[in-house]
Amino acid sequence: MTEALNDQDPQQEQQQEESQQPDPLDEIRRERDALQDRLLRTAAEFDNYRKRMDRDRRDLADYTAGEVMKELLPIVDNLERALQATAPDDPLRKGVELIHRQMLDMLRKRGVKPIEALGTDFDPNFHQAVIHEESADHREGEVMEELQRGYVVGDKLLRPAMVKVAKRA
Repeated sequence: MTEALNDQDPQQEQQQEESQQPDPLDEIRRERDALQDRLLRTAAEFDNYRKRMDRDRRDLADYTAGEVMKELLPIVDNLERALQATAPDDPLRKGVELIHRQMLDMLRKRGVKPIEALGTDFDPNFHQAVIHEESADHREGEVMEELQRGYVVGDKLLRPAMVKVAKRA
């Protein structure tokens, strides 16, 4: 009987050794899964990088365009002053009106819009109060006069409107 046990012992030992040795196929599967996971992570990181670079490029283009538009606003202001100072029958007025209209069209095509301030309530996000004046004819905090027009492009403020604000007497 001991001989039978001894015969079984080597077989059992061999089975135990085989079960303890890793299966080469399982090892290859684990390696494949790890490489696929790494590939997916790398692809996701690259996609996020590409999206971030596109967003940064777009933001830079918007910022640059906004800065150029901001530099054109004083020219529009000067054209408006020239129109106010010239008589309706002045021969130069038509040329100034044409240039003014072209500038406003160019700004409008690029999304630049004037801020409507007159008669509205003072909003520090869009208005810069330079004068506070007592008035019985206006509400408290109402914009009485626009001294310099403000502009926005999209939802971004290019320049606040400089205004005179009413206060109660």
